[in-house]
Amino acid sequence: MYQFSYADVQSTSVADAKDRERDLLTRSIDMLSAAAAAGQHSMEAVEALHFTNRVWTTFVEDLGSSDNALPKELRANLISIGLWLLREAEDIRQGRTDNFEGLIEVSQIIRDGIQ
Repeated sequence: MYQFSYADVQSTSVADAKDRERDLLTRSIDMLSAAAAAGQHSMEAVEALHFTNRVWTTFVEDLGSSDNALPKELRANLISIGLWLLREAEDIRQGRTDNFEGLIEVSQIIRDGIQ
């Protein structure tokens, strides 16, 4: 009985974590979309880039953890994507590009792939 209850809690916890990840990515996407509309030097851009940076820094740290249960190759691929997103966000912040659309599209693909 206790093992069954623990398994339920564990699977619910994983589902909840995936929901939170999707929610964070959706929020980041929405903020980036608003920033693209408002302009690269807007307060919306500052807030969106900061939030996106926090989300992806956390994701990359988690993916790099030996406790992460995802397959090693998938983790490595996601880390590479996360590092690209972080670099691209910094390039936008520094005025070297205004590629909000790239950040949005890649974030949507990652969000939609979380199952």
